[in-house]
Formats: sequence, C-alpha cells, structure tokens
Amino acid sequence: MRKTSVIPLSRLNDSERSMPIEIHPPRQSWADDFASLKRVILRAAPAGALLHHIGSTAVPGLVAKDIIDIQVSVDALELVDRTAFEREGFESRSIVTDHCPPGLDLADGELRKLYFKSRGRPANIHVRERGRFNQRYPLLCRNFLRAHPTAAAAYGLIKQRLAGFFPDNADAYYDIKDPVFDIIMEGAYDWAKLTGWTEPPSD
Repeated sequence: MRKTSVIPLSRLNDSERSMPIEIHPPRQSWADDFASLKRVILRAAPAGALLHHIGSTAVPGLVAKDIIDIQVSVDALELVDRTAFEREGFESRSIVTDHCPPGLDLADGELRKLYFKSRGRPANIHVRERGRFNQRYPLLCRNFLRAHPTAAAAYGLIKQRLAGFFPDNADAYYDIKDPVFDIIMEGAYDWAKLTGWTEPPSD
C-alpha cells in the first residue's frame, strides 16, 4: 500500500478556520442533543446505517467545543444520498479524507468519508464505511477515554491550554492536538488488545 499524504486541516474550510477555539465544561445536554440529531439523521441515512456519538462531547466529564460529532457507519459511501441529508438541514462539505497518524501506511479507502455540517445546532456528521480504519478509530478513542478518566482529563487540559495559546488560530490548535491524540491512541490500541474490544452497537 502506498503512503497516504496528510492534508493539514482538511476538515476545515476558510470560515471555520476563522472561528475562535472555545473549550467548554462538560454538559449533560450534549447527550440529549445527540439523541435529537440522531432522529433527524436516521431519516436521511441509508437503511442499516449505524449511528454513534463520537468526539469529546461523547465522553462524560471531558471538556469540549460545543459541537456534537456524530459518526454514521454505512456499507459503502456510494449508498449515501447527499440530497436527503440536505433536505434534513445538513450542509454537504467537500472533505473526503481524514487525518492519517504519522508512520501508518494506509490505502486511500481507509481514510475516505463524506462530511455534513448541521445548519442548526452545531454538529459535524462524519459518514464512513464500516470496517475502515477511520471508522474504527473514533469509536476506540471514545471508549478508551470513557474507560480511562485520568487520560481523558489530561487530554482535556491539553485542549484548554492550546485554546488559551491559540484562541484564533485553528491551524496551530489542530497541528498540535492531532499528534497528541495519536500518542493517546497508542495506549488505546494496547487496551483494545488486552480487553478484546470490539465495535459497539449503534447508540
């Protein structure tokens, strides 16, 4: 397999880069917001799609940006009707490749995704194919941090410090945060092997 290039900040467009980085204390309402968004997304998602609340707002007690991240797992990206998502209030974006951790040799298909942004309550919708590296990565990450509150707290502190240093520089924030998270994930991989972790059912 050929080496996949990392495209810095492929997740952000110009308007998002200009938004200030604000880290909020954990909120119980984030779980409720996910549940509300899930009901809407299911009307647009292909039959059999799995939905998971991912990212920092899915980890109890973890500080986060006030943006809900949701993963929609599908058998194939070609099954997704973008128009259906747009009808339900989600804006289709041009992002097609996730961050690739340094040193990994991944085929392009392991990192491809569709991406939608909510026009209402701030939310990012990541549509990924089942069994791909980028589909398993956020689920393992979430479950590892849920099971290791000390690691979650340390990660949260790093995010707060970065937001303090770079409140108006999203490029700098993610250029540091992403590699830090890749370090955390090394522990998550060991934990997954030790515990026999498997992909959780739909939330």
